[in-house]
Amino acid sequence: MISGILSWMIFLPVLGMAIIMIVPKDNHRAIRAVATTATGLSLLLSLFMLAAYDGSTAAFQFVEKAAWIPTLNVNYHLGVDGLSVPMLFLTALLSFLAAIVSFNITKRVKEYFAFYLLLVTGMLGVFASLDFFLFYVFWEVMLVPMYFLIGIWGGPRKEYAAIKFFLYTLFGSIFMLVAILALYFTSTPHTLSIIEHIQRAPQTAHGFQIFAFVFFFIAFAIKIPTLPFHTWLPDAHVEAPTAVSVLLAGILLKMGTYGLLRVSFPMFPQATKYFAQPMALLGMAGIIYGAFVCMAQTDLKKLVAYSSVSHMGYCLLGMAAVGSVAGISGCVFQMVSHGLITGALFILVGVIYDRAHTRDIDHYGGMWLKVPVYSGIMVLFVLGSLGLPGLSGFVSEFMVFLGAFPYFPVIVALSVIGVLLTAAYFLRMIQRMFLGTVAGHTEGLTEINAREIFAVAPLAILMIAIGVYPTLLSNYIKETIVNLVRVIGA
Repeated sequence: MISGILSWMIFLPVLGMAIIMIVPKDNHRAIRAVATTATGLSLLLSLFMLAAYDGSTAAFQFVEKAAWIPTLNVNYHLGVDGLSVPMLFLTALLSFLAAIVSFNITKRVKEYFAFYLLLVTGMLGVFASLDFFLFYVFWEVMLVPMYFLIGIWGGPRKEYAAIKFFLYTLFGSIFMLVAILALYFTSTPHTLSIIEHIQRAPQTAHGFQIFAFVFFFIAFAIKIPTLPFHTWLPDAHVEAPTAVSVLLAGILLKMGTYGLLRVSFPMFPQATKYFAQPMALLGMAGIIYGAFVCMAQTDLKKLVAYSSVSHMGYCLLGMAAVGSVAGISGCVFQMVSHGLITGALFILVGVIYDRAHTRDIDHYGGMWLKVPVYSGIMVLFVLGSLGLPGLSGFVSEFMVFLGAFPYFPVIVALSVIGVLLTAAYFLRMIQRMFLGTVAGHTEGLTEINAREIFAVAPLAILMIAIGVYPTLLSNYIKETIVNLVRVIGA
């Protein structure tokens, strides 16, 4: 096995960024090749990690630890378990595919890919960090490149969307920093080790757990995003370039749910159980509200963006069943499934926008007659998003309902309304855009090309594979989830 595989996986994109900085700015081909190679190598390392990971234990693996700031007891500490392994793979996969999607960027290509690779390093680092200092650094590193990627390469309201994203996320980061400092100064000896704070959880006072849980929850809820912190998401999605929307929906939203499962649940088990029902209510509200808002959308990209608010509500509902392995497993399944499906949907929205320069659903009609390959692929992912059996979306939603129902039967019964509404707004979209006679901007469309098919094919394969054989994913996460439920119940 490659020594320091996690460090290589995380910092290869930064190495690629450094190489891009010395490549002449007019050599677009070389810049794209460096970005694709850097993200491709990280993806290759993530596949090695998957192959070597032992799913029969909840212990952290591929651990790297070295003193960083000894006077503050800060360490460079990396490691993975069943929560982080699938997210690292998903991040590496989407980063590689989104780099290929970014080939259509022609404005300030050098700066775009430099910021892009820095963003990838920040995302990978969050999922592998086992020290709060390192975790917070990577969390903040993502802010700057995402701000510029939206603010420079975005749509007509790009500055507004970028500033709104930055302020919302920075606001959450302040709450996280306060909670981290409180953990540091209340520990003896002072430490920022995530593992040590988890081990000390049984001795943590109830009042402090409530305080710290609330502060961390605000930071993570903004990222998810949970009502009422969701308003930055549609603006950021609609204005962001296609590849950035893919990473925003596929990875950044998952950092909120990952943070709750990695930090809040095992460190503050009493507070987790105390706030379980409010989390379930917020999950239900997100599911239903997001679906109702989708019903009113005529902008295809905004429809997919608001569907993320709805689908991330399933994650919150599943994890609220804190004593259920099935519920929390359903949350992790939904994190992966949503990343695959919504990432692909944003790529496919970008495909027709590049050709017709409009995302208005009413401007299309009869697309199945004009672009049958594109239409078939789009409908496949839409069916995955609305939870068709045999695809990953069904497995994740079923597990969430299965795990949460014994704890919140009324909330789960009401949340099922979201499934009906999701089918309604997606099927209506299919009817208006793909069926009937060729009309509107459909006349000028050309078929999806080989590069674009290559970008979505792996996502389709994984969506079907997990839907047909969920054990592919559950083998990695099961022991970690069982251990997490045991820690919360202790």
